[in-house]
Amino acid sequence: MANINLTDPRKRDAVVKAESISPRSRVRYVGPKGGASYTRKVLKSTIDHDYDTLLEQAKDDPEKLAQLLIESDIEVDTEIFGRFLYNVSRVYINQDEEVTYRIQQNEVIYTPEGKFKERRQRERAEANVDSDVPLNWTGKKINENEAIRRYVFSSKLQIVHINGLTYDFLYGMAKELSELNSLMLLGGGKSGKEPLVFRRGSTPYRGFLEGRIKDDSYILLLHLSNAELKSPKQKPTQKTAKGNNENT
Repeated sequence: MANINLTDPRKRDAVVKAESISPRSRVRYVGPKGGASYTRKVLKSTIDHDYDTLLEQAKDDPEKLAQLLIESDIEVDTEIFGRFLYNVSRVYINQDEEVTYRIQQNEVIYTPEGKFKERRQRERAEANVDSDVPLNWTGKKINENEAIRRYVFSSKLQIVHINGLTYDFLYGMAKELSELNSLMLLGGGKSGKEPLVFRRGSTPYRGFLEGRIKDDSYILLLHLSNAELKSPKQKPTQKTAKGNNENT
């Protein structure tokens, strides 16, 4: 569980825990013999057997490569094909298919209409959810029905207490949010308006708190969103444009 430094409406702050929510599946998959099923990563091929390498062996002649594939299985390494992979890590390679250790990641921005807007270097922001500056209770409330139509929520975390004092702290927040029937926007950084960053260089999120209570129990959920739903701008019809000119 990750630590999260959080403030309440009265500007009191406390370090609590944020844990992921993993819903239990009611479906259980089994194998042919009734045993539990599981997933495996299987090696399909290597760089030495990809299309570009094989085409080079055929002297850049696709017809000759096709004939080689018919006559033999040069695209399959019988020694390693189908091997199970364990503890693998992602690496980046250059055009020469060599491992590279210094890369520059870019972000591609599109308009709501899906048109290219700009390409910029990705910013690697520092984590701010467990820093000396607590996350700010901004006071900006968003109705729950409006929120689900306006934002794309990619994940959520449950905020939990670690002792009796933080129980009272979080219960009070959940109670207030439950009575408001609204989500509360959280902000990070000294300005209290920055997005939430859980690890350096990770995706920044807008954070929305939701609270529910029942007797002495509470649930405090932190909904995370990195996309906002926007309708593309509608172009005025010819009739509407003509009418506007006449009125002018």
